[in-house]
Amino acid sequence: MIDRDTITRIINTADITEVIGDFLTLKKRGMNYWACCPFHGEKTPSFSVSPSRGIYKCFGCGVAGNVVRFVMEHEKMTYVEALKYLARKYNIEVRERELTSEEQVANNNRESMMVLSSFAQDWFSEQLWTHPDGQAIGLSYFYERGFTGKTIRKFQLGYSLDKRSAFSDAALKAGYKKEFMVSTGLSIEKEDKLLDRFWGRVMFPIHSLSGRVIAFGARTLRQDKNVAKYLNSPESEIYSKTSVLYGIFQAKNTIIRSQKCYLVEGYTDVLSMHQAGIENVVASSGTSLTTEQIRLIKRFTPNVTVLYDGDAAGIKASLRGIDMLLEEGMNVKVALFPDGEDPDSFARKHSSTELDAFLKENEKDFISFKTKLLHDEAQNDPLRRAELIKDIVRSIGAIPDAITRSVYVKECSRLMNIGEEVLLSEVAKFRRKKLYDYKPDMPVGTPEETHKPAPLPEPIDPNRYFEKAEEEIMYYLLKYGTQHLFTVTHNEQERAISVAEYITGELLNDEMELKNPLYGQLFDEYRQLTGESDEERVKYFINHPDGTLSELAIHILSDLPPLTVQHFANSQEPETMRLPRIIPKVILAYKARSIKVSEDEVLHRLQEAQAAKNEEEMNTLLERLRMLQKHSTRLSEELKRLIF
Repeated sequence: MIDRDTITRIINTADITEVIGDFLTLKKRGMNYWACCPFHGEKTPSFSVSPSRGIYKCFGCGVAGNVVRFVMEHEKMTYVEALKYLARKYNIEVRERELTSEEQVANNNRESMMVLSSFAQDWFSEQLWTHPDGQAIGLSYFYERGFTGKTIRKFQLGYSLDKRSAFSDAALKAGYKKEFMVSTGLSIEKEDKLLDRFWGRVMFPIHSLSGRVIAFGARTLRQDKNVAKYLNSPESEIYSKTSVLYGIFQAKNTIIRSQKCYLVEGYTDVLSMHQAGIENVVASSGTSLTTEQIRLIKRFTPNVTVLYDGDAAGIKASLRGIDMLLEEGMNVKVALFPDGEDPDSFARKHSSTELDAFLKENEKDFISFKTKLLHDEAQNDPLRRAELIKDIVRSIGAIPDAITRSVYVKECSRLMNIGEEVLLSEVAKFRRKKLYDYKPDMPVGTPEETHKPAPLPEPIDPNRYFEKAEEEIMYYLLKYGTQHLFTVTHNEQERAISVAEYITGELLNDEMELKNPLYGQLFDEYRQLTGESDEERVKYFINHPDGTLSELAIHILSDLPPLTVQHFANSQEPETMRLPRIIPKVILAYKARSIKVSEDEVLHRLQEAQAAKNEEEMNTLLERLRMLQKHSTRLSEELKRLIF
């Protein structure tokens, strides 16, 4: 591993404008340099390079990073390869340090699993092309499905022989260890024997974002209904199915260029679309769409078109995925294929031009799609119609951006012939409930009914609920941490308080920790960098060895300022002069959110105590709730004073 001192020398020496200038024509405008983005097609430059911060940001497609990240993405290099490239450019000697025993074991295990997975892909592909059974069964199947040799090789498809231990025997003979064959899920240990997990199946390798094989999907060709049609690799150190999308490696460059991602369900949908010339397509591989998968797409584009086949029941079961996309701030469209068709079958029957034209003509915004889908079911039933409207309101309410919500409310009002004011009121009610501004009403009804606890919303997810507020806190720490905030007098002596001192003091004095693990890690490391200037701290995090923290810091610093800054945007007063008003407001708002979470927890515990008729517990919780509401009222009053 390259030692930390060498990495620091490389990062300190590499000039981001000089490095990017080797690949792009940069033109200076103000403090920054601009060019047409290399990651998506554009005619007007929106790719900005900041030499003072050492970061780049495209305001067209959203990609951002530091000098190492640019080399990695542009030249398709690994982190170590990019560092060595920069070292060669600036004539820096690369020194490597020995890993600790724990690091060595962890790295060796992961690398061994990766190498074994690569061997497995090669072996499965070899059986497909050269073994008589592979040619007669596996290759014939792919050809019958209409896939060309080019597509089969592009996705590295293969065949696992219909013998219980053919692969396991070959891997052992090649020198691979049993423990990694089991941990990757390629083999199953049974009575001291190794058996193949995927025997007698065609193989679909699953690639990481960088193109390495990390897992497999396998389809049986047997007609036996007792045999699972598809079988996937189990979770492992190198594979987490909730954070991987099939085809993302092959699709990412086209997604960036086109600024659109098509989302389908299965492996063959991806293959057929690619073969038909539509390469910006990925699949959730038959699993329910997850937040991690959505955020993976969002790294490349905010625009998603979900492709459905004509199965109405299947579509309704998948509508939750649309709401999840909306919650993550994605721009969602939907295209429905004709009855009896899916992306795979339709792509095989039509040319690239016809498929492209069909998608453009048939994709609709999710409101129009969902309204028509559910309206056909509701027809003239007023109760069903009311439920339909509530369903659509829930989808609109999931959208984080207020302007986008307003646009969809207008469209829904037009389509459903219902007043905008009514819809706006329902959306606001849904969002209040979602954000847990929940107040239980006085019980109404018979004595028996009043003792039934009112249903409460699901508990708050702290990671999501606090995310924006914690991003704002880290924005001010990173950008203005050492800036003077105000002066305090103690024992007739004045002492200057910095932004960082005030924020950390307020949080630590109240024993508050950032709830999102990534922001918490960023905050903890920030506190350890004592005596550093703001510029040095920013540089440290932008070039952090942990790529996730590096991306997070770049995201915080390269995006638009938080709302509290925009609140004062019309003022000609310098931003640093506004900090004494902004920072206390940010901290008070964060504390108010924390109290709201505590109230939510108490309310849920109170419901449980009511159900158990535990009066002592109920009295304790009610007292706790009164105290929290008192603190909440005080914070609200302080916030109003700061705002007005």
